[in-house]
Amino acid sequence: MNVGGEARKRLVVVGHGPAGHRLVEALRERDVTGAWRITVVGEEPRPAYDRVALTSHLTEGADLALPAHGPEVTVHTGDPAVEIDRTARTVTTASGRRVGYDALVLATGSSPFVPPVPGRDLPGVFVYRTIDDLDALREHCAARPGAGGVVIGGGLLGLEAARALQGLGVDAHVVEVAPWLMPRQLDEGGGAMLRRHIEALGLRVRTGTPVAALEAGEDGAVARVRLGDGSALEARVVVFSAGIRPRDELARRCGLPVGERGGVVVDAACRTADPAVFAIGECALIGGRVYGLVGPCLSMAEAVADQLLAEAGGSSGNARFEGADTSTKLKLMGVDVASFGDPFADREEGTLSVTYTDPVDGVYTKLVVSDDARTLLGGVLVGDASAYPTLRACVGSALPDSPGQTLFGGVGPAGGDLPDATVICNCNNVTAETIRRSIRDEGLTDVGGVKSCTRAGASCGSCVPLVKRLLDAELVAAGIEVDKALCEHFDHSRAELFDIVRVRRITTFTQLISEHGRGRGCDICKPAVASILASLGNGHILDGEQAALQDTNDHFLANLQKNGTYSVVPRIPGGEITPEKLIVIGEVARDFGLYTKITGGQRIDLFGARVEQLPQIWKRLVDAGFESGHAYGKALRTVKSCVGSTWCRYGVQDSVALAIRLELRYRGLRAPHKLKAAVSGCARECAEAQSKDFGIIATEKGWNLYVAGNGGMRPRHADLFASDLDEETLVRYIDRFLMFYIRTADRLQRTASWLEGLDGGIDYLREVIIEDRLGICAELDAAMERHVASYSDEWRDTLEDPDKLRRFVSFVNAPDVPDPSIVFETERDQIKPVLRTGPQREVLSR
Repeated sequence: MNVGGEARKRLVVVGHGPAGHRLVEALRERDVTGAWRITVVGEEPRPAYDRVALTSHLTEGADLALPAHGPEVTVHTGDPAVEIDRTARTVTTASGRRVGYDALVLATGSSPFVPPVPGRDLPGVFVYRTIDDLDALREHCAARPGAGGVVIGGGLLGLEAARALQGLGVDAHVVEVAPWLMPRQLDEGGGAMLRRHIEALGLRVRTGTPVAALEAGEDGAVARVRLGDGSALEARVVVFSAGIRPRDELARRCGLPVGERGGVVVDAACRTADPAVFAIGECALIGGRVYGLVGPCLSMAEAVADQLLAEAGGSSGNARFEGADTSTKLKLMGVDVASFGDPFADREEGTLSVTYTDPVDGVYTKLVVSDDARTLLGGVLVGDASAYPTLRACVGSALPDSPGQTLFGGVGPAGGDLPDATVICNCNNVTAETIRRSIRDEGLTDVGGVKSCTRAGASCGSCVPLVKRLLDAELVAAGIEVDKALCEHFDHSRAELFDIVRVRRITTFTQLISEHGRGRGCDICKPAVASILASLGNGHILDGEQAALQDTNDHFLANLQKNGTYSVVPRIPGGEITPEKLIVIGEVARDFGLYTKITGGQRIDLFGARVEQLPQIWKRLVDAGFESGHAYGKALRTVKSCVGSTWCRYGVQDSVALAIRLELRYRGLRAPHKLKAAVSGCARECAEAQSKDFGIIATEKGWNLYVAGNGGMRPRHADLFASDLDEETLVRYIDRFLMFYIRTADRLQRTASWLEGLDGGIDYLREVIIEDRLGICAELDAAMERHVASYSDEWRDTLEDPDKLRRFVSFVNAPDVPDPSIVFETERDQIKPVLRTGPQREVLSR
C-alpha cells in the first residue's frame, strides 16, 4: 500500500505491555495518513493488559485486558523476539518468523529480581509479575489450604502479594531487608505507620532482615525461609517481590549500549545509539535512571510516537522525555498511602520538614519545604491522603498557606491559581494548560468530557478532584454557570427536586410545579418527577395524576418495541425457576403467539404482545406466581447469579440464595436509571458482577462488594467498595448506596457516571456509606426499610383495579379487540391494524 505515492514505513514494537500498547494507540490516533504499518511482537500468550491492577486478577478474577488495537495492527502473541539484525533491519522470533522494520521500538519491560539465595528454584517458589505467575500461584495455594507463606520484599507489589496470599487462605509473612516498608516511597515515620496498619490486618512483618536461604521439606518443595539472623519462618509458598531488572538482553545481543546495572541507554527522545531503534518503559535507561512507574513509561511512549510521526513528515519531532513526576497515591489494603515530589529532600541542607503523627487514627503526614517554609519540595501521607491532589500539584511552587495551616487547617481548593505547567495527571502527563485549553476550545462542561478529551483522570483517577476544580475555575472565569436545571419548567436539579419533595412531603406533580416551577411540565420533567414520587413510596404509578406523568413504557407497564408491540418480562429472582413455571411461560407464549428470548440477565422475555393482550397475559402469569420484572421502568432489573456453592465445585458461598434475597429486597425500587446487579459465588466471576451497578463476589471470609459499573455505551468496571463482608453488613451497605444514589443522581444518570462526577469519588462514597460522614445513614436505612415494607406488585394491583385496566385498549373506537373484522399485518417491520370492509381495507389509527 502506498501513502501519498510512497510505501508505508514499517514499525515493529517488541513487547506488548502498557508502554508498547500506549505507543501503538498514540501513533494510530495521530497518524492520520496511515504512514506507518505496525507489527507488535509479544512474549506472553495474551495481548496487552493492565499490570498496575494485576492483583485484582488474583483476588477478584478481574479482566485486565487493555482495548484491542484495530485490524490494521498486526499482533503476534506468545512468540518472543530472540534476535535483532540491525544491518538488515529485521527481528526474528522464537518461531522463526522474521519481520522487517524501518523503525524498531523495544518495550520489553522488566523481570522480577530474585536474589541469588540457595533454594530459590524449589517448587513452591513464585514471582509476582504476569497473569500466568498469578494463575500458578492460585493453583498452588488451592492445593495447600491453610499453609504458611512468605513474601520477600516489602514494597508496593510485595504488600499486594501478601494481601493476595491472605485472601487465598495463606497465613503470610512479609520480609523486607530495608529498615521499614516501602522504603523507596516512604520515610521511616511513614513506613512505621504503614506497618501498624498492615499488622492490624493480620499480616506479620519482619524488616531489616535479609533472607539467607530457602529450605526444602520432605517432599522436595519449599518448607521454610531461613533469615539472616538465624531464625526461620515456616512456608509452603514463597513469593519474591524484591524489585525489577530491565529486560535488555535483546539490546545486549545486537550490540546496543546498556547501563552498568542494566537498561537500554537512550537519549531524551528515547532513541538508542542506533537511530532506527528506540526503547521505552522499564527496559529503558534514560538520564541514568530506569523508571518503574506507569506514568513515566506512558510519557516515553507519547514522545516516541511524535518522533515517528516526524520521520513520516507528520510533525515537528521535537517531543522529548523531560523526566517524570514519580509521585504516587494508592489505597493499599484499605490504607491511603501517598508520596509526592522528593519525600527525602529533607536529607539535604537548606530544607525543613514538618511532620504530624496521630497513632490513634493511624495518620502520618510529612511536608518537606525550602528553608523559608514557602516552597513545597515533597512529602508523605499515610492514613489520610485527601490533600494529595493539591499538594502534588504544588510541588516546586508556593504552598497555599503556611506548612502548619496546610497540615491542620486543610488545603484550600486549587484550580485557577495553578501554573499552566503543573502536571495534573501524572499517569498520562497532562498539564493544567492542556486541560484549560481543552475546556475552552472544546466547550467542555463536565469531568467526563475532560477525561475523554485529555485522558486526565482516566487511569488511576487520583487527580479527578483537581480536574474538577480546574474545570469549575475555568467555567467561572468565562462567566459560564453550568445549568443544573432539570428543564425549562424547573430551575432545580433532579437531586434538589428529590429533597424538596422529600422534605416538604409533596405528593403530586401539580403541587410541585405550582410551588417550585412554572408552566405545565414536559416530557423531561414529568417522568423524572414521577420517578421521584415512586422512589419515595407515593403509591401505584398509575394512580390518579401519576398515571399521566409516565412515559410510554411505564404508561402500559411494558416495554414498547420497534414494531409497535410490547414485551412482557416476569421476574425470575436469581434466575432460579421451577419446571411448572417454565411450562406456564411456554404455554402463554404459545397461546398468544409471542417470541421468546432468554436474556443476559437470566430472565425470559416474551415479545409481540398488543396493548389489549397485556392484562390477559399477566393474569395467567400472576396466577402462576409471577410478578412484574420492571423491565419497563427505571428500576431494579435483575440480580444475576451463578450456581454458587450449591452446585459448583469452585463455589465458596451460596450466590443463588443471596441473589434471590437481594432481588426480592430491591424489586420495584425506582431510580434515576435502570439498575442491574449480580452475585458470583467465587473469584472466577461467572456472573460478571464487576460490570453491574452493584456486584458481589464471594470470598472464603464473606463477600466483596463492587459498585458503579455498567456494560452500556461507556463500559466501566465497578470499583471495589468493601471486602470480606458478612451478609448483613453487605446488605446494609447496598441499601445505603442505592438510596444515596437515588437521592443525589441526576436525571437518567447511571451509577457509573454518577460516581465519576462525585467529588472525592469512591473514597468519599465510603465515608458517606460506612463512616456516616454526612450523618444521613439512619435516613438512608429507614428509606430502604420503608420501600421493602411497602412493596406491592404493580401488575397484580393493576389487574385488581378496573379503573387501571381501562387504559389497556388499542383503539377507542374498537375497545373489544379481537374483533373479527380487524386483523394485524406487518408492513415494513411495523404491525398495522387493518379493518376489513369487503374488497377495501382501511388502516385504523390509535
